Amino acid sequence: MADVPSNAPAHCPGTASEDAGKVSACQGCPNQALCASGASKAPDPAIQEIKEKMMSVKHKILVLSGKGGVGKSTVSAHLAHGIASDDTKQVALLDVDICGPSIPKMMGVEGEQVHQSGSGWSPVYVEENLGVMSVGFLLSSLDDAIIWRGPKKNGLIKQFLRDVDWGEVDYLIVDTPPGTSDEHLSIVQYLSATPVDGAVIITTPQEVSLQDVRKEINFCQKVKLPIIGVIENMSGFVCPKCQHESQIFPPTTGGAMKMCKDLNIPFLGKVPLDPRIGKSCDEGKSFLSEIPDSPACVAYKDIVKRIQEHCDTHSSEVEKNA
Repeated sequence: MADVPSNAPAHCPGTASEDAGKVSACQGCPNQALCASGASKAPDPAIQEIKEKMMSVKHKILVLSGKGGVGKSTVSAHLAHGIASDDTKQVALLDVDICGPSIPKMMGVEGEQVHQSGSGWSPVYVEENLGVMSVGFLLSSLDDAIIWRGPKKNGLIKQFLRDVDWGEVDYLIVDTPPGTSDEHLSIVQYLSATPVDGAVIITTPQEVSLQDVRKEINFCQKVKLPIIGVIENMSGFVCPKCQHESQIFPPTTGGAMKMCKDLNIPFLGKVPLDPRIGKSCDEGKSFLSEIPDSPACVAYKDIVKRIQEHCDTHSSEVEKNA
């Protein structure tokens, strides 16, 4: 969790817990006296620092998935490309999938280095209006494994949110790891003082994916994170030659559309499986500009429009209630 110090023992209950400094796991911890005194329950000062940093970011979107392998990072990359296709929009893509940072390769900036200045870390720019930050830029080798416990991951997420010099940004898209773990709790906590437009949740049509997405929806509800909507990725296979569509992952329980209807969650659309999407990602190119007339590209453009409409409405409500 975000409130577990980096030097804490394995079963630390967290500094914000009622058990902080009082349970057996706290014995021998250098923070025990501080936690037991209750002083550790004070808000993390980084939350206020991040709030001030995020004042230059108009819209903040978290991309989530209950299960790995559903194309979450692919969707994150193409949402960024889709919004940045409007030259008047400044877009930032933040990769907090610490152990599987695939965004640099998908965005065509693999092997680039992060530079530090007096104003913080400088993002790596794909286009003049599209910047990227990822732990992938901090590795000495592309094959290096990141073997970190939660507190170290949380520390890097805090650094990304507080220390990256994005400048004035219209949309910050955050690509998160699968599931509902430390990284998700951390980013929600660190952004708790600044308005977040919401989460875009990625699934595939089959029930084995949907059952984990329901948990992701439950997570969002528990931490009071608004849900922009659900995208059904790999929804049928469209043949690039004849445009015929086949169901590779059959929606045995009705797919994401039915789930959204049952749970009263917005459904953003379906993106068909197209092998050219994977090829574009491997080559670090935008599928949206490479194959602009494909059914998947048309679907992405419609989804981007829906997300932007939601963000505009959310901003109006925030200003109204301010």
